Amino acid sequence: MDTTGFAFPFQIDAVGQVATFSGDAKIGAKIAQVVLTAPGERVNLPEFGCGLRDLVFDPNNDILAAATEFAITRALQRWMGGEILVDSVNVASSEGEVVVQVVYVRRDQLERGKVKIVF
Repeated sequence: MDTTGFAFPFQIDAVGQVATFSGDAKIGAKIAQVVLTAPGERVNLPEFGCGLRDLVFDPNNDILAAATEFAITRALQRWMGGEILVDSVNVASSEGEVVVQVVYVRRDQLERGKVKIVF
């Protein structure tokens, strides 16, 4: 059963109502929330997130990329384990951009999906 949730980031749609997502768009928005939220940022869930933004200013090397991939995978398994199976996480950076690509399998439909986050 596919449910509907608020759009992320929060927004108002063309008819003046709160925008919503469902299906793959909802999963993608939730993945973005986990990846872009720093631990301690949410008052009632201080452990939520993976701290990706804290790693942006660290030296760019293979060790940092592997640690970042591990941190994202662990956070997604913890906070979204009931909805997705994480297949792979790839982190790449070039010219001031960090690109995170998450490949997952939706548990409800056993369909593969992909989310790409650039910041």
